[in-house]
Amino acid sequence: MIISIGCDHAGFPYKNAIKKMLNQKGIEVLDFGTHSAESVDYPDFAHPTATFVEQGIADLGILLCGSGNGVSMTANKHEGIRAALCWNKEIAEMARLHNNANIICVPVRYTKEDEAVEMVKTFIETNFEGGRHQRRVNKIKMSC
Repeated sequence: MIISIGCDHAGFPYKNAIKKMLNQKGIEVLDFGTHSAESVDYPDFAHPTATFVEQGIADLGILLCGSGNGVSMTANKHEGIRAALCWNKEIAEMARLHNNANIICVPVRYTKEDEAVEMVKTFIETNFEGGRHQRRVNKIKMSC
C-alpha cells in the first residue's frame, strides 16, 4: 500500500506520529509537506496529495489542517476524489465502509494526537462495503 500525506502548519504537529504508525505497518508514505510549523497555504499541500490518489500512484491519502475543512474542499476538486472530514474513528470507518472515501481529512485543532492516529489506522484498515453503497457512490459525480 502507498499513501500520500500532506498538511499545513496546523496539521504538522500530528504528521510524524501518523507516518510512524504507517511505517510500522510497512506502508510506503509519500510526504508532500509541509515540513515545519511555519505558516503556509493548505492548497499547496492538499493538491499534490490528492493528485497522487487521483492518478492511482497512491492508494489512499491523508490530509491534516486545523479544521480539516480547507484540505477537504481542496481535495474534493479533484476528479474521483472522495475526501472525508473525520473527527472520530467511527466516522473514519463509515467514510470508507459506506462512501468509499479515498482521502481522510483530520481536524487537528479538534482531535487529540492519539485519536488522529487511531482514525487514520481505522480508515486504512477498513474496506468499502460495496453493494447498495456503490450505487450511491456512483451518484456523487455530477453529470453535466
